[in-house]
Amino acid sequence: MLTYPIFLVVSGAALVVAERLWPRNPNQRLLRRGIVLDLALLLFHSEIGGWVVALGLSKTIPSEALVPYKLTWLGTAPLWLEVLALWLVKDLVQYGIHNLLHRVPWLWKFHCVHHTSEELDWLSNWRFHPLETVVYQSILYAPAFLLGFRWEASLLCAFLSTGISHFAHANLRLRFGWMKYVLNTPELHIWHHVHPEAGPQNRNFCISFAFWDWIFGTAHCPADSPARIGVQR
Repeated sequence: MLTYPIFLVVSGAALVVAERLWPRNPNQRLLRRGIVLDLALLLFHSEIGGWVVALGLSKTIPSEALVPYKLTWLGTAPLWLEVLALWLVKDLVQYGIHNLLHRVPWLWKFHCVHHTSEELDWLSNWRFHPLETVVYQSILYAPAFLLGFRWEASLLCAFLSTGISHFAHANLRLRFGWMKYVLNTPELHIWHHVHPEAGPQNRNFCISFAFWDWIFGTAHCPADSPARIGVQR
């Protein structure tokens, strides 16, 4: 738990440097519009907030009531296998939920907060409506605890998801070749934030693993970057 703030600082600092060296938008200032809001929302970040809520919920349910539902292989599985299994399943569920957040009108009212950024960088990753962060991540992590995944595996999964999301939102002009078919990258995710007047909507829903979008036909990754990002006001 105590290492998570350190991870946020170190990964954020590394991306700030990278964004200065290889910016997608060289005219974007470090102290851009909306940065104060995003810094404030970072204090209530989605991954660790949902993780804590889900852990608390799991503690309120008697363990004996959960015995038939626990995954027995987790008792002997190495930690890395637990992390990989949880990360893959959690990411697929996130893909589905993210898709619904865009297509169901009343859910979009909450999620559209994330798309109000008109200048994207790693810190934009944290612009979410607080209610969405609690409900969304709690739904994702609660089953993990109830099924018997170790809290260490869930926390490492939060680290990985956060790191990829930071990277995907970064103001980077770099192209990543074959990686865009495996992991979420800036060249993919910038098109998820495209303004309705500048490109196709409801594309690139992936959080960590880009292959969900390629498998389900929602990927969009042209060679250029969108002329404008944000929402219709």
